[in-house]
Amino acid sequence: MDRESPVADIPINLPNSLTVLRILLVPVFVGFLLYGHFEAALITLLIASLTDILDGMIARLTDQRTRLGEYLDPLADKLLLMSAIITLSVLSFIPLWAVIVVVSRDAILLAGTLIANLSETDINIAPTAMGKGTTFAQVCYVIAIMLQVTGHVPASLVDPLLWVMVAMTVGSGVHYLWRGIQSVNGATKPSSSDGGSP
Repeated sequence: MDRESPVADIPINLPNSLTVLRILLVPVFVGFLLYGHFEAALITLLIASLTDILDGMIARLTDQRTRLGEYLDPLADKLLLMSAIITLSVLSFIPLWAVIVVVSRDAILLAGTLIANLSETDINIAPTAMGKGTTFAQVCYVIAIMLQVTGHVPASLVDPLLWVMVAMTVGSGVHYLWRGIQSVNGATKPSSSDGGSP
């Protein structure tokens, strides 16, 4: 079998190690938040965000992309974002309705993916440009909230980001659902090549 890269079979390479580090920083970040160490929490969040940039960059430049990394990287992103958004909401820094929107979108998409897998329906789960943009908007909003909490930026600069983040979250959720429905319709559409009537 041909290999795209000689390092493709090495699951724990530098990019994946950075991804694992991001996952390990999640409880550290949440702990700093809950105990009121907001400056330390901000630094931890920035380090975690930096690992997200570096792992993808290194994987592309050195051709160290692995199957494990394809699953681990989005998992690390979701763990960090969901932990940050929920914890900041518990601390009353993010409105509850915004958290409901974000969590509901991910829960619906996860449920749709599970149903598709159980029904053996082939759907495209690759992230779209809008989905990547939503993740970026959510990260920017969480960082902005932390900058506001630590007194580095005023609330007037952060509030518009909330509406951008929510709009992109809803928009990408609708887009993923539409793409999933299209995939299901395409998979169930009868074809003359199946031996049926033309």
